[in-house]
Amino acid sequence: MTPVRSLARVMLSGILVVEGARSLAAPGRLAPAATPMTDRVAPLLRRAVPGVPTDTETLVRANGAVQFGAGLLLATGRLTRPAALVLAGTLVPGTIAEHPFWTDTDPALRVNNQLHFLKNLGLFGGLLLAAADTEGKPGLRWRAGQRLDHSQRWATRAVRTARRQARIAVRSAATARRFPG
Repeated sequence: MTPVRSLARVMLSGILVVEGARSLAAPGRLAPAATPMTDRVAPLLRRAVPGVPTDTETLVRANGAVQFGAGLLLATGRLTRPAALVLAGTLVPGTIAEHPFWTDTDPALRVNNQLHFLKNLGLFGGLLLAAADTEGKPGLRWRAGQRLDHSQRWATRAVRTARRQARIAVRSAATARRFPG
């Protein structure tokens, strides 16, 4: 891993690790802003996973735990692509819940929320880039294509070899009929 990639991952994940730790330690500070979002998500969660706690503070804490864990994975260079994708997913509900600039009537608050929304949008873009980064190595799509090409070449060769052997067998049989014994 190059030093630039390592540094960029640490810098990208830093804010999410810190925010995740804060959400774990004090979910109450985010609960009022998160309540409208969690009220929409809670019924879906209850249907999908019966018995899971769906109160706002628990969901804020769970989101914080995921941000903290995935942020550490990204920062340390472990499972970077899945971690970046998970972090991008955790960023969406928080951004919508905490920075709904489209509902603000106060111009100063609206500008502040717009800036934070755009900052999070930039983080989201960076996380998508990190999720797509193969570190210069072939990605899964390329490797799968290579395997497919290899399999197709192998099958084509096998068919050619089988045809050639069939022709040889036919010639041998024809020769044996002409010159018995």
